[in-house]
Amino acid sequence: MCDPYIKITLGKKTIDDRDNYLPNTINPVFGRMFELSCFLPQDKDLKISVYDFDLLTRDEKVGETVIDLENRLLSRFGSYCGLPQTYCISGPNQWRDQLKPSQILQHHARRKGVPLPRTEDNGNTLHFNGQEHHLSDFEVNKEIHQHLGPASERIALHVLRTQGLVPEHVETRTLYSTFQPTISQGSLHMWVDIFPKSLGPPGPPFNISPRKPKKYVLRVIIWNTTNVILDETSITGERMSDIYVKGWMPGKEEDKQKTDVHYRSLDGDGNFNWRFVFEFEYLPAEQLCLVSKKEHFWNLDKTELRIPPQLIIQIWDNDKFSLDDYLGTVELDLHNLISPAKISEACNMKMLENVMKSPRKFDQSKSLFAQKSVRGWWPCYTEKDGKKELAGKVEMTLEIVNEKEAEERPAGKGREEPNMNPKLNPPNRPETSFFWFTNPCKTLKFIVWRRFKWIFIGLIVLILLLLFVGILLYSLPNYISMKIVKPLQ
Repeated sequence: MCDPYIKITLGKKTIDDRDNYLPNTINPVFGRMFELSCFLPQDKDLKISVYDFDLLTRDEKVGETVIDLENRLLSRFGSYCGLPQTYCISGPNQWRDQLKPSQILQHHARRKGVPLPRTEDNGNTLHFNGQEHHLSDFEVNKEIHQHLGPASERIALHVLRTQGLVPEHVETRTLYSTFQPTISQGSLHMWVDIFPKSLGPPGPPFNISPRKPKKYVLRVIIWNTTNVILDETSITGERMSDIYVKGWMPGKEEDKQKTDVHYRSLDGDGNFNWRFVFEFEYLPAEQLCLVSKKEHFWNLDKTELRIPPQLIIQIWDNDKFSLDDYLGTVELDLHNLISPAKISEACNMKMLENVMKSPRKFDQSKSLFAQKSVRGWWPCYTEKDGKKELAGKVEMTLEIVNEKEAEERPAGKGREEPNMNPKLNPPNRPETSFFWFTNPCKTLKFIVWRRFKWIFIGLIVLILLLLFVGILLYSLPNYISMKIVKPLQ
């Protein structure tokens, strides 16, 4: 990994942007704009270098690129400032050249030795180099918004873009090192604008600072499960599972959350009424989550990762005296969300198979960021012999709220306060759902007695019979002797 930063040299001037280094990345997004003054041709070479920041040792130069500013300024292709696609007098794409398009077109005509351009029809028609141009031909099917300038300047710009001049673009500059001058050390995506001071101040620069992520909260309510694999056999021979559900978002594995345990599920059903709450940062333009964390405890800076927004839900079987058993999982893409089934009977593996075959063409897939909230049943699967099999079904509510909505409609994790939006009541579980070690009375009632009651009844009857026979045998000799002797007569 690298901790890159930019260093710029122009003549005797140097800009060292060491304080703004980007930690632990080989694909940095600097988003920086630097402005320098110089004299040409004395200070014609612009040197842009990329260095690797080191805290304890000397910073190492990754590579550099050199740009001849005089060559660009004097070029007949107008490479000192690229031509934008539109002429805007306001907004984010405001015109930044010192000369207006009509003035640039006049200079271009003089350079080519052709008559100066002439406009008609309030600037909607322009004659240049023997040709007639109409603004409607250039702006057909284009939206005319409030930021656009007058028609005469817009048509002049459209004509300029047909003259082979350099358009506005981001150039890719290869970085080379003096130690290995023939091997590329990476590339810079950038552009350079040159503005002669004699023509006056230029327009405002573009804001190319990196996009700031927005804070969102994903709320997941686990309502029920059904058809979960019965992974264990109780001491009485019954098939059962102690079910709980675990969930997290990729990239935030340290924030894994899980429900409480539905003990002794004899039919694969589980009841939870449990809420997961995941906070994350999201870049809407890139449709990616921004995760910042230290890769190792000795790292000084956090590493930024861009990860697609996903939710992983797993069903587990709880074990007190051994490792918990994994039962099944489902991975949900929040931008390509599988539409859930309304009832558990309609939930099946076909819902996943269609997404696996064509993840971007699945008709029922929806973006949770657009839907805001979805409730239903999703299938969980497990792999056996390379094949995916149904491991259970989980009923959930998925809801995404932004930072402001999260403050207006708070909700706590699990069933903790603030338990609202919606309020989650304790689940209505059957009496057979309990942990045998902490409930001896229920263990006797629902496990021992239910399984062995006829054996217990038989043993009690047998013991009573044996007691009766024992008492009879004990009393019979005395009774017989009393009958023979008859002491009262």
